[in-house]
Amino acid sequence: MTVLAVAEHRRGELRDVSHELAGAGREVAEATDSELHLAVVGGDVESFGEELVREGVDAVHTVDYGEEFNHDVYVQAVEQLAAELDPDYLLVPHTVNGLDYAPAVAERLGLPLVTDAVDLTVEDRLVVTREMYGSKVETTVEVDADRAAVTLRPAEWPKAPKGGDAAVEPFDVSIDESAVRSTVTGFEEAAGGDVDIAEADVLVSVGRGIEEEDNLDIIWDLAEALDATVSASRPVVDNGWLPKNRQVGQSGKVVTPDVYIAVGISGAVQHVAGMKGADTIIAINKDPNAPIFDIADYGIVDDLFDVVPALTEEFGG
Repeated sequence: MTVLAVAEHRRGELRDVSHELAGAGREVAEATDSELHLAVVGGDVESFGEELVREGVDAVHTVDYGEEFNHDVYVQAVEQLAAELDPDYLLVPHTVNGLDYAPAVAERLGLPLVTDAVDLTVEDRLVVTREMYGSKVETTVEVDADRAAVTLRPAEWPKAPKGGDAAVEPFDVSIDESAVRSTVTGFEEAAGGDVDIAEADVLVSVGRGIEEEDNLDIIWDLAEALDATVSASRPVVDNGWLPKNRQVGQSGKVVTPDVYIAVGISGAVQHVAGMKGADTIIAINKDPNAPIFDIADYGIVDDLFDVVPALTEEFGG
């Protein structure tokens, strides 16, 4: 049996979801006594391959064709690679790019497709866990087939542990150029403000508990003391106190920092969906029953207006 996961890259770098796919793929491979194969299409396949072989996989397949994502190229390349490897499970990121080509590949291979998975288990057959209605409802989909394609939501799986010495195997594809109807001519950054919270190692995130905009000064002071980036829950952004590019959550950005400090955030499911992948979560809230404490590694039940200045003083020296 074989599990095939397709990595994703953008502008010369592998995206975090590629390493998460390797982690999810390893779980499925171990549960089914299968081999785990990773594939990467386009870009600097040599360096990508060297990085991916350290994901504890059995093989890495590189397709040296083009620099950036192209729907028509990916559909043909992944279809041909899958035809060669005959995987039982095809894993693709649940991203803009992944959702662009996964349905077409699944249709060509005759595979059922389940999207936006947050968990996978394999017993007699594949069972996929999905969330619906703003993550308020959890559902399970039992796949009535021996083979399937699944898109995996980013930030739901830990990155694969490093290790292994898998081979990098170049894969020659035969691309029908007449079927390639678009090409990437360049990138234009969307207006996103001065920071990308998704790249931050430490986030100090502020919620409704801050009460008013003038009180944000204590959040900025703490962030400066910790060399952290400030982010927010939706109510703060809706009030116009911080820009949209700093919003964490289902309608904002998904973040996976080393440390996430939730200040005055109750922990609504829409917010939690955007930050539960953080390595360490610290919650500060005066309500001991706030849902944020259910996922926090450390919790401080106290008034944030007392706690935050004290932390700033402690770390600011």
